[in-house]
Amino acid sequence: MGLIEAYRPWLPVSDKTPVISLMEGNTPLVPAPAVAARIGRGVRVYLKVDGLNPTGSFKDRGMTMAVSKAREAGSEAVICASTGNTSAAAAAYACRGGMRAFVLIPDGYVALGKLAQALLYGAEVLAIKANFDRALAIVREVAETYPVTLVNSLNPYRLEGQKTAAFEVVDVLGDAPDWLCIPMGNAGNISAYWMGFQAYKAMGRARRLPTMKGFQASGSAPLVLGHTVEQPDTIATAIRIGNPANREKAVRVRKESGGSFDAVSDKEIIEAYRILGGEEGVFCEPASAASVAGLLKHREQVPSGATVVCVLTGNGLKDPSSAIDHSQAAFHQDLDADLATVARTMGF
Repeated sequence: MGLIEAYRPWLPVSDKTPVISLMEGNTPLVPAPAVAARIGRGVRVYLKVDGLNPTGSFKDRGMTMAVSKAREAGSEAVICASTGNTSAAAAAYACRGGMRAFVLIPDGYVALGKLAQALLYGAEVLAIKANFDRALAIVREVAETYPVTLVNSLNPYRLEGQKTAAFEVVDVLGDAPDWLCIPMGNAGNISAYWMGFQAYKAMGRARRLPTMKGFQASGSAPLVLGHTVEQPDTIATAIRIGNPANREKAVRVRKESGGSFDAVSDKEIIEAYRILGGEEGVFCEPASAASVAGLLKHREQVPSGATVVCVLTGNGLKDPSSAIDHSQAAFHQDLDADLATVARTMGF
């Protein structure tokens, strides 16, 4: 079943809500022994692999809710600004719900895997000569002026759906982790996780709340710097956002959880990306690796024996060019097609 049916009592739906689902949710919590070994002291590390959702990112969690509620309200079209993952999810769920989807993207700054998804799902893609923050400002105006529903994380139903990831973490571990490490772009997901942990604790499903650790790319770190970044720049395109729409919510999460925000460099992100792929066998997009990069940067601060969950927000196939550009594996090309050549190349 999809996450709306799995967690219906905790979501703002009724019998009248037409559930638009692609069977999202129920993504694995994978142990990360290679990452844990770098920390030591009995620390356990898990990866919440949300890149295994139907369109390859955590955005599906929010989109099943946002599009279902849009259909319930009689909307026939949705719109979003996107660095890629939101556009793919919006397009897929709109398609599933028989609705039109419009997406605005910053021209030239969306990974091809994500653009391909949006187009194949049938969205009308508008690439503008500006960054994500300007695109978001435009779609907000469109939604306020015309009969189309905004499905960015400003839509409250998005965060309602995304909070189910926290439910799944507790369901597997039996309680909330000590630390929850998460990448931050528009900062909706850290807010959604906190909502989920709070809801479960209030209902007695969790005994504690985690310390929330949010990480941004150093070239795109408005929540760390405390001010808008006019020209955000990072290899982690999914979090290349200079003016996060959920800034106030995220800051409140940091305060309430006793957590912290920090920036990680592109070099640190790529190192974590390689560790995940080459040592854990988990292929995520670069933005996802920011959570692990942040954990490793703060490894000395992790309490001994702690349980840590790192959120991996998107699948590595979203951005294959980054994998090819930054892989350190051997890639032998232009070989003669005979046994001797192949064996010699293999070292036999």
